[in-house]
Amino acid sequence: MKSSDAHPWSVGDVAARVELPTNVLRHWESVGLLRPPRDSAGRRRYGEDEVVRIAVIQRSKAAGMTLEQIGVLLDDGSAGRHLVLQQHLDDIDRRMEEMRRSREMTEHAMGCRAHDIATCPRFRAGVDDVLARF
Repeated sequence: MKSSDAHPWSVGDVAARVELPTNVLRHWESVGLLRPPRDSAGRRRYGEDEVVRIAVIQRSKAAGMTLEQIGVLLDDGSAGRHLVLQQHLDDIDRRMEEMRRSREMTEHAMGCRAHDIATCPRFRAGVDDVLARF
């Protein structure tokens, strides 16, 4: 990322490079996640700092964070940052466990000879926690 101009990119340029519609960047601005400076004509101009924030937002969203959580993450004065981050870590752990279970069930299903996979006792054991609610 090299540029001699502090704010070289328009909202359209940035949107194209990060493969997002411009309205998404404008929405992130409206909720306070982005604050691109404007040029003398009032057009948004994105520099390296704004582009880094966009990358952080994209990665955080891909990891399952809400815009509200991302706002706390990006707010250096937020007293609740560690709580939000711990809650997110707890959620990641829960989702990773679900993915692990899903992988085990899928691997078993690939080799299982049961025509109706739900009748296979080993496969069905993967949903025992859900069945226990009934």
